[in-house]
Amino acid sequence: MKYGLGIETTAHTFGIGIVDQNGKVLANEKHSYTTEEKGMIPRLVAEHHIEVCDELLLKALSKANLKFKDLSFVAVSYGPGIGSVLRIGMIIAKLICLRHKIPLVLVNHCVAHLEVGKLTTNAKDPVLLYVSGANTQVIAYEADAYRVFGETLDMGVGNFIDSFARYLGLGFPGGPKIEQLAKKSDKFIELPYTVKGMDISLGGLLTNLKQKYQQGISQESLAFSLQETVFAMLLEISERAMAHCGKTELLLGGGVACNKRLQAMAKQMCIDNGYTFYCPENQFLVDNAAMIAWNGMIKYLNKDFVQLDDISKVDVQPYIRTDRE
Repeated sequence: MKYGLGIETTAHTFGIGIVDQNGKVLANEKHSYTTEEKGMIPRLVAEHHIEVCDELLLKALSKANLKFKDLSFVAVSYGPGIGSVLRIGMIIAKLICLRHKIPLVLVNHCVAHLEVGKLTTNAKDPVLLYVSGANTQVIAYEADAYRVFGETLDMGVGNFIDSFARYLGLGFPGGPKIEQLAKKSDKFIELPYTVKGMDISLGGLLTNLKQKYQQGISQESLAFSLQETVFAMLLEISERAMAHCGKTELLLGGGVACNKRLQAMAKQMCIDNGYTFYCPENQFLVDNAAMIAWNGMIKYLNKDFVQLDDISKVDVQPYIRTDRE
């Protein structure tokens, strides 16, 4: 049996995951950097990851009932993400590989979301609506490659929501707090709806929300209207991508996909069109290391890994594209 260990450090989450070659998740441990106010400071996030590394690594191995000598490889997310934070994961992965003489597998964080979604649901050939902090993409495997069929032109949906939450003084992460505020209102305030072909734009919407808050509109009504507007934009481009590709499965991925309103709207869109809707459980929606380990296993079994002699030559790629995989 082959076992793979994955390391996730693209943003505020430090994770260690372990899977076997059959796709069984043996461990999926994580700890996330949070604040009561403001947002992420990369230096502090990196320090957080260093502090929790040893504990989570030992906890994951214990939960999987494995030792380092049992591992076939170590997989690490090499991008996209915050450069200084990505390097923490890369350093740890290299140290383990060199110490225990096992290969390193480089995993594209965005692709890992798609593959773990397929692993943990019945989806076979889906369109992935991937919505997280920095990333907002509609992804599918088409013509023998991972391709982006739509995306944000400026900021990711998660960062957009977090930015508005910080403006309201709600701290980080802001997504869950905005979701709770939205449940307290059903008053829809018209907001800019910016879909350009297969892409969306959120910068002007953020400015408009701040202006409306300054005008005295309640947090609850703005949170409700934000969700209704942005999620409709996301599902419009997802629906268009599905029609273009001729695919009938919609899969959600990314931390923002934990939002129950987005899930409900996505499910209804699929019902209306005769599509099938898939949504993994929350632990596989948010940034996690099981998805890195699983995508690493796929690549390892296909002989796509870095040999020991070449490990020193590889580095993180904070701006790597999904369609470069």
